[in-house]
Amino acid sequence: MFYYYLAAALLVAADQAAKLLTRQCIALGEHVTLIPHVVGLTYVQNTGMAFSSLSSYTLLLTVVSLVASVLLAMAVWKDPFHSKFASWMLTLILAGAVGNLIDRAVFGFVTDMIEVLFVNFAVFNVADSFICVGVALLLLYALFFDRSEDKTDRAEKG
Repeated sequence: MFYYYLAAALLVAADQAAKLLTRQCIALGEHVTLIPHVVGLTYVQNTGMAFSSLSSYTLLLTVVSLVASVLLAMAVWKDPFHSKFASWMLTLILAGAVGNLIDRAVFGFVTDMIEVLFVNFAVFNVADSFICVGVALLLLYALFFDRSEDKTDRAEKG
């Protein structure tokens, strides 16, 4: 159990380091190309959530992030899937939630910097990547690999 929380802390530290470097080395709105036509860095301050939605509700998003982080930490502790893989995915999601929570609580915005150049997509950050990968893999696991209950038991309970 300890290892999940340690991993989450290390991932949060990596996210915060990337955001700190972005704030210190790139001017707000400035773009730096890393791989031409593939990926670059653009410093953006996002007061909302995905695609800058709900940008007028920073306090609400901060509270929701805090509640989500606590619930995720509890889920890691309770191990609802009884699976190491699922616990690692919950840890990844927890790290992303906490990383963005820190930004919202300290700065009133989330530092975004990663820009995919070959498609028109929102600028995002490392924590967002943790959340998206963790949710996608956890969803796939829950849909196709979770064998914690017999499928007939689920149908009867439903």
